[in-house]
Amino acid sequence: MTIRLRAHHLLCLLTYVGKGYSPAFTANYDGIAERLSRGEDILLVSGPDDICTPLLGEPEPHCLRDSAAGRDRQAGDDVEALLARPIRDGVRLDLDAAILLRLRLAFAAGHVRKACGGCEWSDLCSAVASGGYRDTRLQRPVETQNCPF
Repeated sequence: MTIRLRAHHLLCLLTYVGKGYSPAFTANYDGIAERLSRGEDILLVSGPDDICTPLLGEPEPHCLRDSAAGRDRQAGDDVEALLARPIRDGVRLDLDAAILLRLRLAFAAGHVRKACGGCEWSDLCSAVASGGYRDTRLQRPVETQNCPF
């Protein structure tokens, strides 16, 4: 199976430690992190994705706002520059251990964080990154080899 993700969720996944907007949201996110940890691939999409699903029943889900789309553009640009590959709608991505490590190193160094400005989770994500990504739900089996954390 393939997991549908919007671009800024590529960054959110890096520091996800099981906290979220609601129990349904975190249960869904836990499942997505587990599937990615097992090696499922990603299809980049525009707008709400598989992480957003539990929020779509709210009266005014934030995932439909222009601010979320702006975060997608910023994250897509940063990740595309880092990985030297297209990060846009319709692109498939295998978030293997090497890519995950590159993203986490760049995130910890602040190189792919433009999309995080004004996000309510930014302080938590910064703490997770500065703490070496301990307790993150997304893990790849060989990720810790040669990892500086």
